[in-house]
Amino acid sequence: MKVIMTGNEAMARGAYEAGCKVASAYPGTPSTEILENFATYEGVYAEWAPNEKVAFEVASGASIGGARSLTTMKHVGLNVAADPMFTMAYEGVNGGFVVVSADDPGMHSSQNEQDNRLYAPHAKVAMIEPSDSQECKDFIKAAFEISEKFDTLVLFRSTTRISHSKGIVELADKENIEVKPYKKDVQKYIMIPAHSKKKHYEVEERLEALREYSNNSTLNRIEWGNKSIGIITSGISYAYAREVFGDNASYLKIGMSFPLPNKMIKEFAEHVEALYIIEENEPYLENAVKVMGISCIGKDKIPVCGELNPDIIRKALLNEESKPYYETDIKAPARPPVLCPGCPHRPLFHAISKYKDVIATSDIGCYTLGMVPPLNVADTVICMGASISGGIGMQKASMMGNRESKIFAILGDSTFFHSGITGLINSVYNNSPIVTCILDNRITGMTGHQENPGTGRTLQKKPAPFIDIESIVLSIGIKKENIRVVDPYKLKETEEAVKDAYNSTEPFVIITKQPCALIKDVVKARAKLKCVVDPNKCKRCKACLRTGCPALTFKNGVVSIDRNMCNGCELCKQVCKFNAIEKVGE
Repeated sequence: MKVIMTGNEAMARGAYEAGCKVASAYPGTPSTEILENFATYEGVYAEWAPNEKVAFEVASGASIGGARSLTTMKHVGLNVAADPMFTMAYEGVNGGFVVVSADDPGMHSSQNEQDNRLYAPHAKVAMIEPSDSQECKDFIKAAFEISEKFDTLVLFRSTTRISHSKGIVELADKENIEVKPYKKDVQKYIMIPAHSKKKHYEVEERLEALREYSNNSTLNRIEWGNKSIGIITSGISYAYAREVFGDNASYLKIGMSFPLPNKMIKEFAEHVEALYIIEENEPYLENAVKVMGISCIGKDKIPVCGELNPDIIRKALLNEESKPYYETDIKAPARPPVLCPGCPHRPLFHAISKYKDVIATSDIGCYTLGMVPPLNVADTVICMGASISGGIGMQKASMMGNRESKIFAILGDSTFFHSGITGLINSVYNNSPIVTCILDNRITGMTGHQENPGTGRTLQKKPAPFIDIESIVLSIGIKKENIRVVDPYKLKETEEAVKDAYNSTEPFVIITKQPCALIKDVVKARAKLKCVVDPNKCKRCKACLRTGCPALTFKNGVVSIDRNMCNGCELCKQVCKFNAIEKVGE
């Protein structure tokens, strides 16, 4: 049977067909849908873990226990999981173990553009790259086989364009792969120095065996065409190259990109006149080819920054302008991301924005958008969980620089579970008088509403205990008198909590509790709730506009509220001093 699938759907299907039994991940664009789809298959266990390190370790344990296992994450997530990855590279596997890294060239939803192909030679593990949805399915099945054949984890590298593009995929039946017996082997699975020293030699021997395999693998193939131009490429860049050059070039399409097929590369290079290396971001392939002493054209013409496309390649290598497209006189306006109408984060940001000497260290999530005018509440964003720990450092620097700044660290519930807890422990342990604001909207919001330890449900929709944030905060050592749990929609209550936090000289925590305004049940419950402006009472002071709610507009000297966007959160109503805004539909 043939179906249309995204790359992420196809990866999930491939893992299922390969007999993968256990999968663990933390959601992160563009990888999220792999686990969401894998979890729907029968006979598998799939979970959302608190962070990528935990997910990697769960999958590692399952692999050692004999089950084919999978962990998936976006590119920066592999930074979090790098510690166990490098050790598992030495330990090897029992059941096949595949690690999906979904990179994000162009930074569509990421804070950097790192190229995770560099992790494979660094960790000394096999790496595979698909070019379309069919290969996503087929190659991940091959990855499990390679993992078990060579006793190694396999890094399966995708990109946003591969993960989210759709293509035709031919399905197959699930393989009947049983869980392998577990045999205690301390020299293999306990990496004390005495064992790891021996393992390093085994890893190097394994790499040579993998290189020979790569040179003979159907994952790598030569497509002969016009030999005046030869192109070495991989991933989505292969599709772009094909679109630009067609049969006017020959191709070495690399699917197993570590260890690279050195013999194939040399053979290919010998039979073409000019050699182009087409790849996104880092010159990973290009550097490897040049180390072999082969002359080639690559990043001297193709940009290292951003996502590639056929037009960029055509201009860079053929000096041809892009093909003309149909154009209209109407241009779509820019639409920068903003907090949604009714977002429960907005009232807290509005309350904090009144304090001009506050430095807000924010985090990765919807609340990052507190930086957007007119709220302007965010000074830094580093990585998951860094709001608290970075805020501690900022407080120390401010104190030493004789700056009277108050530090507010802002993160969400899922981010707190991910890596914020340790930062808060540090705040208590070192008595850092920062304010930690944990915005609990009962979901992992920015990646598309995934469950987390605070939602009461697992990935596979089974009931789970609620991990109570206030209890965690108390257990860490924050004094009860220094904790405020508020409903952010109650503005006065929220403002009082911010005031108490601002004046505190000890570690302080504010927990806001309101579900994300886009959760389906919330949308249904508030469907008829709206706020409306009485033009006869409105003084046009624009105080309501300073909340930054996109449902509010000021046009032709009149403030109005878009009924299709408003969900009756009442923030604007509470801000208005002239009672010009009313709530209807209750």
